[in-house]
Amino acid sequence: MNRRNKPNSNSNGKRILHGCTGLLLLLMTGMVSSSCRSRHLAAGRPPTSSDNAGLKDVYRSYFPIGVAVNAHNIQGEEGKLMLKEFNSITPENDMKMGPIHPRQHWYNWKNADRIVAFAGAYKIKVRGHNLCWHEQTPNWMFKDSDGNEVSRDTLFQRLKSHIYTVVGRYKDAVYCWDVVNEAVADDPSELLRDSKWLKICGPAFIDSAFWYAHQADPKAALFYNDYNAVRPEKRKRIIKLLKGLLDRGVPITGVGIQAHWSINEPSQQELTEAIEAYAALGLKVQFTELDVSVFPWEKNRRSLKPSDKVVYKGELEDRQRAAYKMFFQVFRKYKKDITGVTFWNLSDKDTWLDNYPVPGRKNYPLLFDTSLQRKAVYYDVTRF
Repeated sequence: MNRRNKPNSNSNGKRILHGCTGLLLLLMTGMVSSSCRSRHLAAGRPPTSSDNAGLKDVYRSYFPIGVAVNAHNIQGEEGKLMLKEFNSITPENDMKMGPIHPRQHWYNWKNADRIVAFAGAYKIKVRGHNLCWHEQTPNWMFKDSDGNEVSRDTLFQRLKSHIYTVVGRYKDAVYCWDVVNEAVADDPSELLRDSKWLKICGPAFIDSAFWYAHQADPKAALFYNDYNAVRPEKRKRIIKLLKGLLDRGVPITGVGIQAHWSINEPSQQELTEAIEAYAALGLKVQFTELDVSVFPWEKNRRSLKPSDKVVYKGELEDRQRAAYKMFFQVFRKYKKDITGVTFWNLSDKDTWLDNYPVPGRKNYPLLFDTSLQRKAVYYDVTRF
């Protein structure tokens, strides 16, 4: 059960994390041998999946390979699979503002601490996700004690306090943060999303979030993260935002391309043009939330239709395999610009796309099946 308390200091947070590490090592016996097997690779040539290597080993000379997890994923067979295949993890939900800071004077550290301790025990990189977003923000952030909308100064102070506390707690444990998430509007006629952050603070909330994160941990890499960032129209608006940040001297390291893609998009040309355009700004590129849906991209929630029931074989599987193969060919080509590729969830057993945007629609977007076994598509990205 979580305890109601004031935010822990940075030093207290580190003691908690170090204490958790020993417990995790005891609880997870049997996993070390799984992760260590991948170290015994054939010398003198790039590893492939046939060497009993994982994704992280195949791509060790390219970029880290990550996965988004929740606390329940870091144990049992899922935990073993993570250690075998990945060398970077992103908490899918447990560091978002709502889950980690549900009430003004109380932080829920439990799950985030477990994930960070797990990563520390096995020397896995951690991406922090995320510090400022229009969704999953608790209502108290925008309200005063009487239920009225807070002032601009109050909201800036609350954002600063939140970022200082969270980033400070995980300083030296989290190497980079998605600082601002999805601030660019879906409406092509607008630059910024019509959110409460924008309404109350104005555009300056973006600059401020990056400065607060930098002040809390000057060594951390700081990313702007968004979806549809490869599509030419939205890409232009994201680049406009990023150029503004750079011109004002805001401490931004890179751009996170969410990569919630499908068997229909993006094209190779769109992908290469996007990487080149972002890299030309002097920013690093990470593909932060990779999955490849077997359905066309949708955003608005709707009910399940009979046509949404598909079988993962034949043309659907072939098209997904071809898409993944092309994406990773491009990633490898631009390895000097790309500092990470992260899959959004571990396997088809437990993917957010089974419930979004169509609840109950089974998707098959990842490299591991519902039994945690490698799919044929796995080999399309590891044998080259």
